[in-house]
Amino acid sequence: MLVMITENQLLTPQTVCQTCLWADQNGQPRWRQGHLGCGRVVANSGHDQPPQFECQMGFRVTSID
Repeated sequence: MLVMITENQLLTPQTVCQTCLWADQNGQPRWRQGHLGCGRVVANSGHDQPPQFECQMGFRVTSID
């Protein structure tokens, strides 16, 4: 599941990406094969933690299970 990370909460992409100009045609982040196409890698903690990306709007995005 994709989540948006802020300082004090986790948000679902549905609450953020619906109005984003970089979102796909369904209002979802451009997440393909473990990478955020509308952002850049900002933290990769290795094998224990999934990589974090920063989207064009400044949110941190990661995939959690």
